[in-house]
Amino acid sequence: MMNRSKFIALILSVFSVPILCVSTARAQQQEPSARPGTLNYIEGAASIDGERVSARAVGSAALDPGQVLTTGHGKAEMLLTPGIFFRLGDLSAAKLVSPDLTRTVVDLERGRAAVEVDQIFPQNKIQILLNGNPTQLLKPGLYEFDADRGDVRVFEGKAEVLDHDNKWIDVKGHHELALAEGVSLKSHDFDTNADKDDLYNFSSLRSQYLAEANTEMAGQYGYAGFAPGWYWDPYGYDYTFIGLDPFFSPFGWGFYGGGLYGRGFYGGRGFYGGGVGGGVGGGGFHGGGGGGGRR
Repeated sequence: MMNRSKFIALILSVFSVPILCVSTARAQQQEPSARPGTLNYIEGAASIDGERVSARAVGSAALDPGQVLTTGHGKAEMLLTPGIFFRLGDLSAAKLVSPDLTRTVVDLERGRAAVEVDQIFPQNKIQILLNGNPTQLLKPGLYEFDADRGDVRVFEGKAEVLDHDNKWIDVKGHHELALAEGVSLKSHDFDTNADKDDLYNFSSLRSQYLAEANTEMAGQYGYAGFAPGWYWDPYGYDYTFIGLDPFFSPFGWGFYGGGLYGRGFYGGRGFYGGGVGGGVGGGGFHGGGGGGGRR
């Protein structure tokens, strides 16, 4: 007959294995930390300072000041300040000049990029450089940049561009500005529907995925101890943004506010019962929006 001490030892040995496994699993699932310059998505070929990076580097790889993110036939998404996504198009290159929260500067050296701004504060100084000319983003919206043509396009939002005479030029929503040498710079309107190309559609689809991730993660954080910012989605393997208040991306996808409403907005069913991706009127401020499931 087994004595008391041997019985207790046997019980402890049996339960120590799952306890160890749970502790190890939790250690392996610790969230990576995010900062401006962190890679959030890779599609196709991408490299940092000429060194190839894969999709496995998402969430852990980040650019340091002076490093260059380059794409081949593919695209890459990089986090800036919380609520701002920088998306690099095909055959493009961008240098991270400053990763500071109050001064975040990216130099688009060649190719194209889009920037989705879901949240921005007066203290944020977000600038995209084109041939040495800075464009400062001022409001939530969608912005596109073409370094080869020197074009700045504002689909929605507001920006300021520093011209060759060191004067700031306002560029409002549905307007673009071409940075040409020796030409008087003035923004003019453009057809936002006609200019929804591959980069626009990629940004719209990524915004939808991030809204879905926001739904998955927002309900896991209660009001106590909550702070708005980047939250790692272990299901989609990327970061999403959770703010204090519910909001819509420039494509119309609905995002929850985790802190103010505790476990999502209206019990996690989406804005006005429409579900994430619907927004008001079906997704997209020009009737567009992306489609498809998670990547």
